[in-house]
Amino acid sequence: MKFTKYPVLAAALATLAVLPACTETKTAAGTETAAATAELAADSALTATTPTAGNATAASLNNGSPATIPAGQRADAATVLGRKQVPILCYHQIRDWKSSDSKGAKDYIIPVAQFKAQMKMLADSGYHAILPDQLYAYLTTGAPLPSKPVMLTFDDTDLDQFTVARPTLEKYGFKGVYFIMTVSLGRPRYMSKAQVKQLSDEGNVIGSHTWDHHNVKKYQGQDWVTQIEKPTKVLEEITGKKVNYFAYPFGLWNPEAIPELKSRGMDAAFILAEKRDQQDPLFTIRRIIASGYWTPRTLHNNMVQSF
Repeated sequence: MKFTKYPVLAAALATLAVLPACTETKTAAGTETAAATAELAADSALTATTPTAGNATAASLNNGSPATIPAGQRADAATVLGRKQVPILCYHQIRDWKSSDSKGAKDYIIPVAQFKAQMKMLADSGYHAILPDQLYAYLTTGAPLPSKPVMLTFDDTDLDQFTVARPTLEKYGFKGVYFIMTVSLGRPRYMSKAQVKQLSDEGNVIGSHTWDHHNVKKYQGQDWVTQIEKPTKVLEEITGKKVNYFAYPFGLWNPEAIPELKSRGMDAAFILAEKRDQQDPLFTIRRIIASGYWTPRTLHNNMVQSF
């Protein structure tokens, strides 16, 4: 797809408002609401007896950026693929369901109480939130990670990620990774530049998620500048920090995208629950969508089974 002519910004945002953003190839879950409610009660009883991790978090441990690891000391693809995968969760909208939300959309919209319950489960179960530099060091050099590592990622710049997710993560000493779609910055229901900078200043990581969420598999020519190069520079100007991590829209990628990302300063890229590339696994790091239907118990089960 060539972007010789850009769509009207309002039209792009209207499209984003009605479609689920990073749609995975398979639905994240099919659990019905009634069953989820019953299971949530059981989860509450279970986690109440589990020791709390408190503010002990891996986010404060700094293994250095990828630039500090000499190329000669980085593991080859086979070694990276052989390391145990770290659970990485992907969130989108964090708000209560509306009557207009479709059954499919609810996979990508997690009710506020459900999100808070999931974060409590992670903390109470002893999980430690890590950040991409730590993951990169682990995958490329075998650097140690804290016990029970998990990475919390948020796509698409939704405002509720700042107003709901941020204080919830802070409560448990967690930090997150926010993949920003720059077309929406400052628009209604989305984060402002100042909020993105605040997240960065507070120790969270800001990553790139294209300009307006077009499928990377369709990029040609100038698309790489429009969708990757320019948005990355915008984010670097906002945060004052290098942006070197990328999340593919819809989790979709192809081998042709990897050299384009590398040439634009990316050190790693994140997909969803697809097969990893055997030659460049650092550019196909797997995540799973945390479904709005999942209770804390279901989330934990999927983390264990998927990674």
